[in-house]
Amino acid sequence: RLKAAQTPNPIVLTGDIHSNWVNNILSDFSNESSEVIATEFVGTSITSGGDGSDSSNTAAQTLSDNSHVKFYNRQRGYVSCHLSKDLWQSDYKILDKVSEPGHPIRTRASFVVEAGNPGALEA
Repeated sequence: RLKAAQTPNPIVLTGDIHSNWVNNILSDFSNESSEVIATEFVGTSITSGGDGSDSSNTAAQTLSDNSHVKFYNRQRGYVSCHLSKDLWQSDYKILDKVSEPGHPIRTRASFVVEAGNPGALEA
């Protein structure tokens, strides 16, 4: 349906699943080289579930098994999105610990989607 709608550069923004993701949405997930038709940005929760982690065996396996997954981690924080007519940018802001006060927020990763070019690019 998304492809049939012919919407240029659709973005899916969702969250609060206790992990961060950046995914390219393919027209056919059974074919890794199929056309990228949209980009999905998923944000974590900022305080629930403890401190989370930057990497794990699961994260490494997920990334290696799924070429459409561009970023995955389980740290706590939020996604800050900036839009212009030419660019969408998502900055993944994280805290190393939410279980102790005073930890600074920092940008863990940034991705952009350029107008007319579906798919996430690391910024």
